[in-house]
Amino acid sequence: MSQSDGVPVPSHVAIFMDGNGRWAKARGLPRTEGHREGLKAAKRIVLAARNLGIKYLTLYTFSTENWKRAEEEVSFLMGLIKTHLSAELDFYRSNKVRVVHSGDLGGLPKDIVEEIQSVVADTAQNDSITVNLAINYGGRNEIVRAFSRLSERGLALDEKNLGLCLDHPEIPDPDLLVRTSGEKRLSNFLLWQSSYSELVFVSTLWPDFGEEDLAMAIREYQGRDRRFGGLR
Repeated sequence: MSQSDGVPVPSHVAIFMDGNGRWAKARGLPRTEGHREGLKAAKRIVLAARNLGIKYLTLYTFSTENWKRAEEEVSFLMGLIKTHLSAELDFYRSNKVRVVHSGDLGGLPKDIVEEIQSVVADTAQNDSITVNLAINYGGRNEIVRAFSRLSERGLALDEKNLGLCLDHPEIPDPDLLVRTSGEKRLSNFLLWQSSYSELVFVSTLWPDFGEEDLAMAIREYQGRDRRFGGLR
C-alpha cells in the first residue's frame, strides 16, 4: 500500500483484538477455541502490517481488567501466551520481527514474565517491524506507573517528562487505533498515547480479521483530515 493523496501509511497501528468469545459461541465452540483462532489472526496481521509498511504494531493481548474473567479462561489465556511466545521464535527471527512488551510485569506469573523477557531479548536486533504486546496492560495503570518512575528519577512533572516515563517512550503515539467486533470503546487502552489517534471500528470479529480488513482500515485513516487541533 502506498500513499493516498499525500497521506502515508500509518507508522504505528494499535489494535483491540476483540470478539474471540463471540466467534466461538457463534460456532458452538468453547471460548478457548476463539482465543486459539485469535492467535492465528494475530500472526496473520503481524505479517500483513509488515508487508503494508507499518513500523509499529501494538496488540491489546490481555488487559488489567481481564483478570475478572472465569479462572479457567484466565488460566487458559496465560498458558496460550506462554506457549505462543516460545513457539513463535522462529517466526519472529525469519521475519525480523522485534517484540516488546507493555504492561505491568509485577502482576504476571513468574513463568510468563520469564517468557516475555526471553523473547524481548532474543528479538531485540530485528528491524522489519516492532510488535508491542500489551499483556496485563491498562492505560490508567501505565500512567500511575509512569508517575512512580517520574518520582524515582526526580524529574519535574510536565507532559514531556511523564511521556518519557511511559512503558515505551521510543515508540511513537499510534496514528490509528482499530477495534474489531463492532464495539466502540477505548477500554483503557493507550489512554495517554491515543489523544490524537484516528479511531476505526469494524464489525469483523478478530479471528476473521485479515490483511484486506487492515488495508481497508488504513484507507479510511488515509481519508481523514488530521489537524491536531489546528487549522488548515
